Amino acid sequence: MGILETIALSMGIAWASGINLYAAIGTLGILGATGHMVLPEELQILQDPAVIAAAGFMYCVEFFADKVPGVDNTWDALHSFIRIPAGAVLAAMAVGHVSPAAELSALIIGGGLAATSHCLKSGGRVLINTSPEPFSNWVASIGEDVVVIAGITAAVFAPVPFLVLLALFVLLAIWLLPKIWRGVKMVFARLKTLFGGKPAEAEARPSELFNPKLLKGGESAAEPPR
Repeated sequence: MGILETIALSMGIAWASGINLYAAIGTLGILGATGHMVLPEELQILQDPAVIAAAGFMYCVEFFADKVPGVDNTWDALHSFIRIPAGAVLAAMAVGHVSPAAELSALIIGGGLAATSHCLKSGGRVLINTSPEPFSNWVASIGEDVVVIAGITAAVFAPVPFLVLLALFVLLAIWLLPKIWRGVKMVFARLKTLFGGKPAEAEARPSELFNPKLLKGGESAAEPPR
């Protein structure tokens, strides 16, 4: 594999792992087992039938868990401790044949990329679950699966276009993550109010988050009329 192909594979599996780890492993394993690609030596374990079967089973579990509002958020929370480390390790394994320095670099960057895609997915799901209809969950979940499988395939067979799209994804994430974080905070503030808690002033009154006086710092909002 050339350097671009190696980078695309390493970063592709890290990015995909943050969204759906089992789909990413299963796709690479099947491509390797069917002879459509030659996996790096460190990743050839993914094409073992036992690994493919395990990934397929967990993919089926996630397929259903990911489509139930509330259950998908719990699933995502638990997988914060699985997707991100796995994405980092798989990224490092993809370049392990190059050099130890490249392996460590891929571990660091791959972990950050997996964390980014995982946060976008899980944060977006929290906001989607505020919708009263159930179909948005199904659309989002199926769309994520399609994107992961297509992304891994593109990383293998079209590395340059994939890397361009990945760079655009990173730029989009930089712009989108703060907005998703603010939205998630407001959702949990409303839940806290709903269950009888007393939210903080900024959480109880989200409009104050955009008060120019508060943004300057050091000034408090005007007291409500008595």
